[in-house]
Amino acid sequence: MAQTGVVGGCLTDWVSLGVLASWVSRDAVDDAVTGTGRGARRSGGKLPPHVVVYLVMALALFADEDYEEVAARLTETLREWGCWDDAWEVPTSGGITQARRRLGVEPVRELFGQVAVPVAEEETAGSVLGAWRLMAIDGFEWDAPDTAENTAAFGFHDAHDQGKAAFPRARVVTVSECGSHAVIGAVIGGTVGKGCGEQVLARQLYPRLAGDWLLIADRNFYTWRDWRAAADTGAALLWRVSSRVRLPVLELLPDGSYRSVLIDSKLNKDSARRPVIEAARRGDDLDPDQARYIRVIEYEVPDRGDGTGELIALITTITDPLQAPAAVLAQAYQQRWEHETGNQQLKTYLRGPGKVLRSRSPDMVRQEIYGYLLTHYAISALTCTAATNAGIDPDRVKFKRTVRIVRRRVADPAFPP
Repeated sequence: MAQTGVVGGCLTDWVSLGVLASWVSRDAVDDAVTGTGRGARRSGGKLPPHVVVYLVMALALFADEDYEEVAARLTETLREWGCWDDAWEVPTSGGITQARRRLGVEPVRELFGQVAVPVAEEETAGSVLGAWRLMAIDGFEWDAPDTAENTAAFGFHDAHDQGKAAFPRARVVTVSECGSHAVIGAVIGGTVGKGCGEQVLARQLYPRLAGDWLLIADRNFYTWRDWRAAADTGAALLWRVSSRVRLPVLELLPDGSYRSVLIDSKLNKDSARRPVIEAARRGDDLDPDQARYIRVIEYEVPDRGDGTGELIALITTITDPLQAPAAVLAQAYQQRWEHETGNQQLKTYLRGPGKVLRSRSPDMVRQEIYGYLLTHYAISALTCTAATNAGIDPDRVKFKRTVRIVRRRVADPAFPP
């Protein structure tokens, strides 16, 4: 109990310093604004671009408040930064809307790409497996206001058997760090039409993978093309696959896993697959455009109450069981659910359950989502660092409580530039 008390006190002190600017620095904001050509067109404006960026982040932090109230909450903090003098007045909602439009989505997207990096340390609980940092990829959807522009850009996604959805929905596919829940890569698209699926959006994220990552993915993400693209980055992969993926047994391994070969789905006939499998059994070098050596871990989830179990098949680029035994990889796959926890933090604790985004145009919807991602990243980085320093799992630092503290302390004059 004493340890928890230490973390609570430390966290409150850290938040009082201004979590948004601590993890999203003014220098990074200026670089993103300048680099995207959105610098201030005139000096002395009420809402220069760097102020609008922090306002966009604050709009995510105070999702229930209107524009003017959010600006008022930040007034003292921003005055301490020298953003304006004592004669400055809180801008109107219309003025903030115009300023957001002038800024656009590009600087906020660029800023997220600059600052959103992994924050977990080697000693952070649940963050590493051997030489690899545990990462996960998944997607979620967000309701946007029902306007003609949003409908055209994002579409109405059918809610299964419940009929047409009530609002247009933006789809967000993200890569997040399992240990900290911090999102470090994101792509935004629609939910209806060609090019809107999770697999298609995820393809924009694979080139950003790092060689010391172990990327965990559910079976919805597997295709031969995507596995090959992700593996070619040098990152290790641990993906679930469906029963439709044929996985020939090349060699049974002592840890219960087995060596296998993935074959291009275009070679779907047995006559085309047979020579590749025979070459793999001999241990020959394979054409990487046609086939890849992998290792398979299979286990069964016990009866969940409906009288049946479920067979889980995981494939990995880690072919040496000494580097990561089957039981360890099966346990690591469960860390994928940390991504779901991060999604819940974004959609429930920041935005609020069932809430619709503010923005009435697609460009502003994307800007708003990146504002949420930046704010979530800052809070996740804060909680992860505090937990790591205290020697506890970041999951023990309650995100919801941290958000409440940030909201109370964000206008502290000590909020740093």
